[in-house]
Amino acid sequence: MAHTRDDGPCYLDPHQARDRAPDDYQNLLGDAIERAYAAGIHDLAGLVGRLNEACVPTRNGQAWTEALFCSEMKRLGA
Repeated sequence: MAHTRDDGPCYLDPHQARDRAPDDYQNLLGDAIERAYAAGIHDLAGLVGRLNEACVPTRNGQAWTEALFCSEMKRLGA
């Protein structure tokens, strides 16, 4: 059963944990991830491969790896 408030159902606002607007890097990365999912890529290896194929830059200019992707998602989610 969903929790409710006096003024309607509770829900998670996707931006409630943000302390600032995403920067250009985060927008580029997010858009690339969304395009990969839309193309049917749902595994980590495929996602990393698509980021590299699309030439989406990493913060330090390295090629994307699974470990780097996981580390970056952790950093961005902190």
